[in-house]
Parts: sequence; structure tokens; C-alpha cells
Amino acid sequence: MVGACDLVYPACRMATLSMPDTHEPTIAELIAARPHLAMHAMDGLVMDDVPLNAIADDLGTPVWVYSASCMRRRYRLLAGALAEAGLDAHIHYAMKANDRLAVLRLFAAEGAGADIVSEGELRRAREAGIPADRIVFSGVGKSERELRLALAEEIAQINVESAEELAMLSAIATAIGRTARVVLRVNPDVDAGTHAKITTGRAQDKFGIPYSDVVPLYRRAGEMPGIQPIGLATHIGSQILSLAPYRAAYARLGDLVRALRAEGLPVSVIDCGGGLGIPYRDEPAPLPAAFAGAIRGALHNLGVRVLVEPGRWLVGPAGVLLASVILAKQTQGSRFVVLDTAMNDLIRPAMYDAWHGIVPVSAVDAVANVAPADVVGPVCEAGDTFARNRMLPPLAAGARVAILDAGAYGSVMSSAYNARPVAAEVMVDGSNWSVIRARDSHADLWRAERVPHWLE
Repeated sequence: MVGACDLVYPACRMATLSMPDTHEPTIAELIAARPHLAMHAMDGLVMDDVPLNAIADDLGTPVWVYSASCMRRRYRLLAGALAEAGLDAHIHYAMKANDRLAVLRLFAAEGAGADIVSEGELRRAREAGIPADRIVFSGVGKSERELRLALAEEIAQINVESAEELAMLSAIATAIGRTARVVLRVNPDVDAGTHAKITTGRAQDKFGIPYSDVVPLYRRAGEMPGIQPIGLATHIGSQILSLAPYRAAYARLGDLVRALRAEGLPVSVIDCGGGLGIPYRDEPAPLPAAFAGAIRGALHNLGVRVLVEPGRWLVGPAGVLLASVILAKQTQGSRFVVLDTAMNDLIRPAMYDAWHGIVPVSAVDAVANVAPADVVGPVCEAGDTFARNRMLPPLAAGARVAILDAGAYGSVMSSAYNARPVAAEVMVDGSNWSVIRARDSHADLWRAERVPHWLE
């Protein structure tokens, strides 16, 4: 397959490299920066070897499309960087980013474990073939039922977030005759510098155990029935674009390991969490080798097994949300491009003011003159907006666009708001593609509902 730059944008790679950090990337630059995408002169936007128009023609829009090759490539880049850093490191995919069985099966085949936060995710991981001894259970509010299941499955570890949770887990484990392998999640009071709604490592956040409480609680855990403390964990947030917060948090973990060992307490595992950011626009983002270097710098001499829990970094760039233009609405001073996808499909722009690249699927549209446009959905909310003042070509009714970097926190956060059926999902692998989740029908929206007999 000939790449986009060769067919449509002969100078785009050089332009991409020379642009400053504040530059808003062009359509050509957005495509060139994503190796699994190409603009073909005849077929339009192609993922791997599959024209996205072919998928939309068959299934309609909106539809999510994920590149298997992109996910594999990113997993192997991260695994290779950790190995080259000399770390005894193990990757546990944070499946909250995208929990489709096909995605989980792909990462399981690469050797990944799973980082879960609920009973449903535990059951999904096991259904996808991820062994229980590769599953880590995180989360601030695990229920008694969930903890019982985790113990029954004999998962690798439970990341405990409070003294109260530790006491509850001890009672459950003792009652059913199991021993819980426990890692204490440390709140290191480090600001990751990301969006307030996805920052999790500050003292005022709900997550983890206060730094000053960790040593006495770890000591107490070793004395509690049904509990085997094996290490420490931290997770300071999501979409982190600087290594400085990681270095600060991991340095604090290293200090705790030394303090615990000074008391004769065993520590064999350090769970470094995830949160590694991706460049949605063209902002600089840490490479896997730099992330691995931050871990090595803080923990290399401690002789611990290191866990990392990437989610967005593995799947975010691999996905697009295909949509069709319903109409282009011109008002005084504004152009609105109204799509058939909405905030119920992709809520990140409404929830986080998140920026996503938007590119035409047609090669003809991709090289047309551009002008500012607001890209919106049809839902009856002012927040149903994907972009404002985005430089886009004229897009007539029926034209298709791809919303980029939608593989993480996209479909998993979808809803049926406004009685809009949940969109279909597709995985592309080379020249093959397959539906991995069928589109809901309208009847599916009320299939589980019941009307009280007195209203019949």
C-alpha cells in the first residue's frame, strides 16, 4: 500500500517535523503522523489495507474502527523499551480504556495481563482468555462481592486503597479460607499536571493511601489474617505528557521501599500504574524508552518486579470514529458541520474539552480549500460539539469524516442518550476486517425494560 504522502501530500512529512508545538496540524499532517492511516488517491482514507469507505458503505455510520496492527506495534514498542532498560517489567493492559473482547484477546496473545476495576472487567478479562495470575484489581471502591470473586479466581494481586478496604478484605479472605496478595496503593501527593478530572495522585484526590500512612499500614497488613502484603502501587493520573511527575512519584515509592525493608518487611512488587499520554494534536509526548528510563532511574537497584498499566497509550491512536455529514448549516459568521455521531458516542470533547483530529475520508475533500467550521452532533445539548473553528473543507451532506485517536475512552463511555442506538465496532487487521460488536437496534434500547401491570 502506497502511503498518504506519496499519493496526495508529497511534502507532508517534512512539514510535520518542522511545525512548532503550538501549531494546529493540517489534515495532511494528522494523517502522516499515524502510520496505520493513509490517504489513497482512489480509495480515500485507508486504515492498514482497508478503505474506511468500504466499512461505512457496508455498516453505515457512525462506526468505530480499530487497527490491530497499531495496537500490536505499540505494545511491542513498550515491551521492548522496558526490556532494554533492564527492568523485570510486566504489562497489564488497563482495560477500562477499551474492553472489547477482541481487543483483550489481541493483547492476551501478546502476553499482556489486565488491570481491572470491577467485577464486569474481571469476567471480561477471563472470557477473553487472560489468565487469573496476570490480573491486577485496582479501584477505590471494590465491593465485598467483587473481592470474593477476585479471591476465588486467585488473581495476581489486589491493589488496596485504604485501611478500611484492607480490613474488609482480611475478613473476607479469612471467612473463605484464602490469602489475598495485597499491594498498597500510595497517594504520593504529586500533581500530574493533566486535566483535573483525570488527575489521581494529589492529596485531595479520592485515590490511594496517604504517603505518611503507608509504612504503618503495611506493617499492620503483615499481621492481619488472610493478608500477604507484597508491594506498593501508585497511579497519578491519565494523559500525562511530562516525565517529571513520574520521576517524583517513583522516587517517593523508592523511599518507601527502603523504609519498609529497614523494618524487615518484604517488598517484591512495585506497580507503577499507567497514564502515559498521547499526542492528540501534535504536542510532544514521552516515548516508551523515556518512560522506561524514568522507572529505571528510581527503581533499578531495588530488585523488584515492576508492573505497568497502560491503557490509552496502547489503544487510543489505533481507533477512529467514522461519521457522515447530515448537513452543513451556515449562520451569520458561523459554519456548522452537523454529523450523525454525537456526544453519546464520543463524550470526551464534552466532558474534558478534549481535542480530536477530524479528517475527511474522501481524498478529494482532503485537498480542497479549508475554512473555519464548528463540528457538532445532533443531540439536543449545546455541549454536543466536537470542535470549534476547525479548518475543514466544504463538506456536503453525505460526506464522511474520521474522528481520530478515538480508540480509548470512546465506545466504552458511550450511552444511548436521546434514544440513539450504540454504534457498531470493527477491527481491521491488514486487509481483513470484522465486526467485533454489532450495532444496537432501536428495539434493543427497551428490550430489558418492563411496564408495570397497572399501566398496561
